[in-house]
Formats: sequence, structure tokens, C-alpha cells
Amino acid sequence: MVKPANFDPNKKYPIVFYVYGEPASQTVTDRFGTGSNRLYQGSMAEDGYIYASLENRGAPAPRGREFRKAIYHNIGSLNIRDQAMGAKEVLKNSFVDTSRVAVWGWSGGGSSTLNLLFQYPQIYKTGISIAAVDNQLNYDNIYQERYMGLVPEDKHYFVDNSPLAHAKNLRGNLLLIHGTGDDNVHYNNAEQMINELVRNNKVFQLMSYPNRSHSISEGEGTSRHLAATFTKFLKENCPPGGR
Repeated sequence: MVKPANFDPNKKYPIVFYVYGEPASQTVTDRFGTGSNRLYQGSMAEDGYIYASLENRGAPAPRGREFRKAIYHNIGSLNIRDQAMGAKEVLKNSFVDTSRVAVWGWSGGGSSTLNLLFQYPQIYKTGISIAAVDNQLNYDNIYQERYMGLVPEDKHYFVDNSPLAHAKNLRGNLLLIHGTGDDNVHYNNAEQMINELVRNNKVFQLMSYPNRSHSISEGEGTSRHLAATFTKFLKENCPPGGR
């Protein structure tokens, strides 16, 4: 957790959770840059945000076999519950404004962001999801089958734990971002999510980057524009500063 600069424990601050949540990577690490948000234009601490990240079961952290293997059949379920229950504990701090709670992530973190926003709308009010796997049946079999089992016998795990299955529960502010040329998490994921949100009359915002890959980095000005879009949406929907 990175607290705001000039932190006043008698004030309440907005909190922004950074999430990945899947077995390929961890976010809580002892290395330089862990507590910084490269997409935010300016300083989150100076502007008055709390920036935090939690590690759920299934992450490749040195916590033992059971911690690591608990994720089997459970991407989109157990990891999401771990994140949400952890967030509830963090929100017990008197200096956290529970009406200003945001979450964001990229790729698997984008998927986790959607699941958190959809499955725990009472906790998370704002979400920014980038390049998410919206339907686990769409993703690489070498990854998805390793952690979720085999189709057809385990298909229900893929379906039930995908963000697509929970989109009808959206209550907060959502920004979807995806590159149309993404050759890792194909843009069809975003299109399925758009259709499901539309079908359920859920209002959201969308930013598509034409022919950009999974990194959304190609093209002049793209990274700068992505950061500006991220920052503007966050400030408008989860305003910074102590109150």
C-alpha cells in the first residue's frame, strides 16, 4: 500500500487496487517500482490516492503448494473472492473512503477487474479493464487447460467463472480498453462483453485501439493517449484527495 503524500489519518482517501490475480504472475513483490502506476499521469500519492495491491491464492508466490494449487478449476472464483475479502479488510481502515474504491488490471488483471466489479459491486465502484479475457473458452488451451481442466467435461468451470457470466450484475463505472489487433487476447473477447452488457442494458465506456496488440503500444502517441484516458476516467469516477 502506498499512502498519499502529506497523509492525514483523520481524513478519508480514495483507494485504487491494482490486480492481476492469475497463476502467471504476482503483484506484491519486493522490487523497485512495485508501488507505482505507470498508466497514471502524474503522482497518485501527490494527488491524494491510496494505491494498493493484494496477493490471492494461486499466484506464483513462495507460500507453499496448497496456496499455489488452490486455483485449479477456480480462476474467476477463488482468486476473486480472495481479492474481495482482502479488500474488505483494507476498507476497515478509518482513512479509506469506501464510496471511492477503484480497481484496474491488464490481461488476466483485466479479467479479474471485471469479475470483481461484477461479483462484488458492493465493494468496487469503479473499474478499468484492459485487454481482458472475457470468456475463458477463448483463451490459449496450453494456459487455460493447465489451470481449469479439459473441455468438454470441465467446460462449466470455464463458463461459470468467466466475466461474461456475471456482466448482468454491473452497477459501478466501467471502462473497457482493448486493441483490435491483439493476437494474444483476441478482440472478440471485448465484442462478446460489449454484446452482453448491451443485452443487459448496462451503460459503460469503451476505448478500442485499432490494430494494436496486447501491449497497446504501437503507433505514434498511443501510450500517451492510453495513460490520458486511464487518468481522466479514474479522476472523474473516483475523485482524488482526502475529505
